[in-house]
Amino acid sequence: MSIAWRDVGRHFLLVVAFCCVIAVLTTGIWPGHGYAAQLGHALCIGLVTWLTIEFGRYAVDERHCHPSLEGGHGWPRGWRALLLTAIGIAAGFTLGEALGRRLFLGADLRSARDDQLGLLITIAAGAVASFFFHARGRAAALAAELARAERDAGEARLALLQSQLEPHMLFNTLANLRALIGVDPQAAQQMLDRLDAYLRATLAASRSAQHPLAAEFARLDDYLALMAVRMGPRLAVALDLPDALAALPVPPLLLQPLVENAIRHGLEPRIEGGRIEVSARRTGDALVLTVSDSGVGFAMTEPAAGAGGFGLAQVRERIATAYGGRARVDVQSRPGGGTTVRIRLPMSGATS
Repeated sequence: MSIAWRDVGRHFLLVVAFCCVIAVLTTGIWPGHGYAAQLGHALCIGLVTWLTIEFGRYAVDERHCHPSLEGGHGWPRGWRALLLTAIGIAAGFTLGEALGRRLFLGADLRSARDDQLGLLITIAAGAVASFFFHARGRAAALAAELARAERDAGEARLALLQSQLEPHMLFNTLANLRALIGVDPQAAQQMLDRLDAYLRATLAASRSAQHPLAAEFARLDDYLALMAVRMGPRLAVALDLPDALAALPVPPLLLQPLVENAIRHGLEPRIEGGRIEVSARRTGDALVLTVSDSGVGFAMTEPAAGAGGFGLAQVRERIATAYGGRARVDVQSRPGGGTTVRIRLPMSGATS
């Protein structure tokens, strides 16, 4: 049984505030005792009622309770909620009333009419307070269901975007392989072997919503080894992942589309090829992933610069889905000066 003590504390303060209001009413009805005594009496009844209901709900099977936003026991459903409320009111009127009279009102006798009026006040107060907590419980259940639906929708959206990236990379690689077969069959064979190893290592791991940053760099290293078979000495690579950041979770296939763009649009158009640098750094409370190339670059005023090709567009959409407005992608480029793409992610992780 897991008790949400923060919620218990909030409920306690609400009950105390409610008892303060009830004490004003009872002081007006029975002015023979001051407000302080009436408040103590009301607190005895209110707290016994609340404690019975607050902790009694944990005796109800969780399957018959509304889900809470934090998980675990919420407010009971249906007749179980009514029964628990009745038990709480009965405990408050018997145990709480006796304790309150003993501690704060003394041994003064009250008439039968006073007892009936006290019972009505206890029932009314208990019913109002229970309805309030019941409404809060239903609201929390609806919020939990909404959050779950949003999380499921986000995961489905990420899976869709990822399923688009995987064949895109595969088709590009097969096109490169086809071109290589005619000019260098041995290199084509090596590339095919690398492709087989890359797919075996990548496809199973990429079905999860997140994986460690070290796994992302490992898959990236496999992909670059695959590209090195075709480009040879025209491709220089530097990967820099500090050990302190290796275990941080990130969406899979986050960097590979950017590296693919860098090779296809930045380095391949140059006869001499170029260099790609991929690094991870922590800046304040953010993880910054950088992909830089020494390729041909482009003017930032060009219409294509905003989209940055299929890969960059997909990366933008994936981090927007996974992190909302807490993440961003920045692109810097100039003709002949290469391109740098920086992904800034919150260290706290995805919203899903």
